[in-house]
Amino acid sequence: MSSAALLSLVFVVLLLADLAVRMWLSTRQMRHVASHRDQVPAEFADRINLASHQRAADYTQARVRLGMAEQVYDAVILLGLTLLGGLQWLDQAVGHITAHALPRQLLLLVAVAAVMGVLGLPFTLWRQFGLEARFGFNRMTPALFAVDTIKGIALGLVLGLPLAAAVLWLMGRAGSAWWLWAWGLWVAFNLLLLFVYPMFIAPLFNKFTPLTDAVLADRIRLLARRCGFSLGGLFVMDGSRRSGHGNAYFTGFGKARRIVFFDTLLARLNGDEIEAVLAHELGHFAHGHIVKRIVMSFVLALVFFALLGWLARQPWFYAGLGALPARGDGSGNAMALLLFFLALPVFTFLLTPLGSWYSRRNEFEADRYAARQSSAAQLVSALVKLYDDNAATLTPDPVHSAFYDSHPPASVRIRQLMHATAHST
Repeated sequence: MSSAALLSLVFVVLLLADLAVRMWLSTRQMRHVASHRDQVPAEFADRINLASHQRAADYTQARVRLGMAEQVYDAVILLGLTLLGGLQWLDQAVGHITAHALPRQLLLLVAVAAVMGVLGLPFTLWRQFGLEARFGFNRMTPALFAVDTIKGIALGLVLGLPLAAAVLWLMGRAGSAWWLWAWGLWVAFNLLLLFVYPMFIAPLFNKFTPLTDAVLADRIRLLARRCGFSLGGLFVMDGSRRSGHGNAYFTGFGKARRIVFFDTLLARLNGDEIEAVLAHELGHFAHGHIVKRIVMSFVLALVFFALLGWLARQPWFYAGLGALPARGDGSGNAMALLLFFLALPVFTFLLTPLGSWYSRRNEFEADRYAARQSSAAQLVSALVKLYDDNAATLTPDPVHSAFYDSHPPASVRIRQLMHATAHST
């Protein structure tokens, strides 16, 4: 068996295995949630009523069902673009438009992004205006959706095309070590985004206004000083324009570092609960979780760029994924990028539980930090309200949760926080 045929076989086997695992996990999740639908877990019985619990179960099952259909749909699209020759057909089509190497490659990237965007639109629309609307979360109008989409496309072109052009130029001109230069460019680009996103990109989509509640602002500033966190500003985001879900997050670095509240969150939680939620987020800062994640992502990117640098020179890599081998003029470099990043999730999917485990470990550390710096009882109260408002299931399947969830199951998390409360009194 040739190397190309072997790659094709491995790709198909892993794609089918990934799909089978996803279907199995989704089926487990739906059955487990359904079996616990008619009884609120004991630790939540005095805080969440049965109707809310059942709504969360129904919402979870609806999301899982939609996700299962989308996973099958995405697998078919992936096969169509790769082994069935979709990428190769698009490459030939753009070749009729221009024969110049760099414009042809950029046009291929744009064409693939456009095709995938259009093919994914039915699920995006149904999720927003069907599922989310059915459970009362959607606040977005079709007009706002269209405006957001246009802004997203424009932003992608403004930021993405120059980056892609630079990477493709390096692939053609920087020799066999191009991948190292491209990785450095990728790191610089992402670090720049961390600084410019809160001040220039996020305001394109949402309105950010300074927090006007002076009492709450003082509490937050005192908490930040107590935790050694330098703060660049406190802002409220008009999240209610698009969704009924509530959240808060930290963004930016240095003087651009700020805390952002969804207006929906401020409307639901009291001052003590908000302080506890922010103490949890500051726990991520205190333990260096954010910096560690950034460093880990850059290290993984280096590994992937090195792998791509080797694969891009192998004819069997292209043939094994349904494309013609790279052309000598370098005009096939965009094809190498597309094949690699389309196929990569298939080969790394089974590593998902490792990332989920690491994330949950960080969440437990941040919870313990919040219990020391604020109030574990108030964090419990805030989390219960957020679980209720966001219709998050209180009874996820343990296997599904261990595989996917970046946060611990509600019952486990609450139990540990209540334990912390008992030991602090």
